[in-house]
Amino acid sequence: MGFDLILRGTAVLPDGPLENAWIGISAGKIEAIGTSEPPSDAQVHDCGDELILPGIIDGQTHACSYGGLPGIRSTTRSAIAGGITTIVDMPYDNPAPLNDLQRLKEKVEAIEQHAHAHVALYGTVLPGQSMEDVASLIDGGVVAFKISTFESSPTRFPRISSDQILRLFHALADTPLPLGVHNEDQEIVRAYIAAAKAAGQNGIQAHSASRPPAAELAATAQFLELGASAGAHAHIVHLTTARGFQLVDNYLADGFRATGELCVHYLWFDPERDGEELGARMKVNPPIRPGQIEPLWEEVVSGRVAFVSSDHSSWPIDNKFTDSIFDAGAGVPGLETLLPAFYTAADERGFDAAAMTVEQLCERPAKFFGLWPQKGAIRIGSDADLTVVSRTPQIWNAQNAHDDLNWSPFDGRRFNITVSRTYLSGELAFDGQDILNQPGDGHYVRRGQSHWFE
Repeated sequence: MGFDLILRGTAVLPDGPLENAWIGISAGKIEAIGTSEPPSDAQVHDCGDELILPGIIDGQTHACSYGGLPGIRSTTRSAIAGGITTIVDMPYDNPAPLNDLQRLKEKVEAIEQHAHAHVALYGTVLPGQSMEDVASLIDGGVVAFKISTFESSPTRFPRISSDQILRLFHALADTPLPLGVHNEDQEIVRAYIAAAKAAGQNGIQAHSASRPPAAELAATAQFLELGASAGAHAHIVHLTTARGFQLVDNYLADGFRATGELCVHYLWFDPERDGEELGARMKVNPPIRPGQIEPLWEEVVSGRVAFVSSDHSSWPIDNKFTDSIFDAGAGVPGLETLLPAFYTAADERGFDAAAMTVEQLCERPAKFFGLWPQKGAIRIGSDADLTVVSRTPQIWNAQNAHDDLNWSPFDGRRFNITVSRTYLSGELAFDGQDILNQPGDGHYVRRGQSHWFE
């Protein structure tokens, strides 16, 4: 049997690490896995003591929220440098969201022109839009849908009314596709922000209180109940408290399709500890809450977290330089820090960091978005999207990022691992220093047959 490439090292397989393993790759696929002496008629890269992981899948990114569709280029370049071989991109593009077949066509064309990594896509609907476009987007391969209960923009990121959410749930009920939600109650948030401004509060410590957990949990509960009534899959794309995941779990226990997602910054930062240093650099919506880091880790360990993502936002740092926290843009870059931040935080808590990373950043998002088993695992027949990490500590320097943003709330943080290589479809795309592949080497990934509730 001939191979294009053989990787040697400790491979983290679905059932655990396999030391002294070799992985045979041909035509972009994993063709063989062994521990005996590999065939000698192929190029061999010996990873030594490094770990070979499946390519990371980032289940929540915003590549095009600032620079439009060409933003796919810098976002996926950063993804490859972070060991991420597939991003799942949100539909809230600039200047208009992905809500019909024409916009899907335009975004797929942009992926084929610009992408360094593979890209799967969320779709959405606009206020008052007919459900007729939903079926065509599903046929076009979108992996999920996303709406918001809070209006960040009347055109690009609008609020969808409860009656339309229910209609959309009914349209998706007979499919495996989840409907995700940005979960904040608009009336509560706007009233609390107005009160905070009137009281002269303008720092990061006021941000969480101005968008209180009650606003997040109320929107979450209503959304879960609408999904349950339609028999559809209701997904909360970011929960910031342990209470939120337990609320989702109640619906799951009652037999409904319900899931909740966690973003890695909620596992790292606390406004009471980090707010003075970071200020608006740690502003995200829903907010990072005080005192929630350890309770959220307990939710990860419990299995109630569907998967962990970055919620990468492509906003430049100038968007954060405002006198008031309420005027600063929400969102942080995260593609090159997702893997090392999650691994490090798990490792420092004494967990099996490699196994937990593969579960939360590879296997679970692959199954969730219908990409399994082609992606998400090192197994024969799967795509040869692979990430090699060295257990060499690093101090993250955002000036070295590959995203054209060059800032991060993680700047100066110590990580326990470093991404040393990224392979996309069997080809070396990142060598630990430079991006080696070209725009357009990444491809549009359509939803397959797997789903969460099989």
